[in-house]
This record gives sequence, C-alpha cells and structure tokens, in this order.
Amino acid sequence: MSRNTGSTWKKSRRLGFSILETGQELTKRNYAPGQHGNGRRAKLTNYGIQMQEKQRIRNTYQLSEKQFYNTFKKASSRPGSTGENFLVMLESRLDNLVYRMGFARTRRGSRQLVNHGHILVDGKKVDIPSFQVKPGQVIEVKEGTKNNAAIADALEATTTIVDFVTVDKEAKKGTYARYPERKELFTAQEINELLVVEFYNR
Repeated sequence: MSRNTGSTWKKSRRLGFSILETGQELTKRNYAPGQHGNGRRAKLTNYGIQMQEKQRIRNTYQLSEKQFYNTFKKASSRPGSTGENFLVMLESRLDNLVYRMGFARTRRGSRQLVNHGHILVDGKKVDIPSFQVKPGQVIEVKEGTKNNAAIADALEATTTIVDFVTVDKEAKKGTYARYPERKELFTAQEINELLVVEFYNR
C-alpha cells in the first residue's frame, strides 16, 4: 500500500491550507515553498480549483488517492448529500477518531497505533485504519499499551476535544457519541466539499 510521505508543512504551504488544522504551518511563511514560492500565485482554472480542494481534504485526512476515491464512491451511494456523507465517513474512520480523542498528536501517528494493534473497539482489537466506527462504539488503548509515553504526551498536549466524542483520559478510553454536524468540521478554515463532488462527477 502506498504511504503518505513528505513534509506536511510544505504541503500545507503549497495548498495555502493548514493540513494540521492548527494554522502553525502558515504562521511564518504564508506562501508556497520553493525558489518562486513567494511570488504571486498563478490563477487556477475551474479544474485546478476542484483539484486543489480535493488535495486539501485528502492531505488533511492523510489518505492515498485510491483510499480517498473509494471512500467517495461509498459516500455517493448513500442517501442524502454526497459531500456531507463523504466528510462524515472520513471523520468516522478509526484512525481519525483515535486522533480526535487525543491518543496521537497526528493522524499519521494514530494510523500507526491502529496498524500495530494497540487500539480496541468495543473490547476487540481492530487494526484496520479505515474501519468505520458507529456512534456509541467505544474506542480504547489496549491494556499493554496504556503506559506508552507517546500516548500520555499526546493526551497531555490535547487541550480541546470535539463535541462528537467523549474521552476519559485516565482510562485512555473514548466513545464516538454521534456523527458530526457539517458546521463542526473545518471550523477554522473554509473548505467546499461540493468542489470534490464536481471533480469526481465531471
């Protein structure tokens, strides 16, 4: 399987969008990387705008092109708004919820925890990062990993938790309380998921 490698900060600057959702990558140098990055950004075509929005969302969730497109296809087969369904499915991934609960500092780190079998869902080990968690399901760090220093550091560094999960930091356990509402996602930055729908439906 392909791996999502490369500098997250450079990707953020290239896209003009904080992939880490903190804004830190753009604080000092809010322009594209490279020799000509500080010049005027080229005007994008409609296709370029759609592509850029797709890359912003894909890189935020740290998915390969294939994983991203497969998730979109599943979202498009569900009733309701394809764009909103798509974002909810991305948020419902096990690796994303491990990150949202503060068990890892980054989504890449949360994926590693899941891949290595350190995460339980309703008491059973799940080592598939794309596993779709349902509201009410309990996610926890397995007993043998609860003393892991990296997890403790991540939880200590986490100051805010999204409203659609609940977390017991002492027990290193959390619950996916409900599906997120659209207004709760990307609150610090504007994204337009309809551009992704247009990109794949063109």
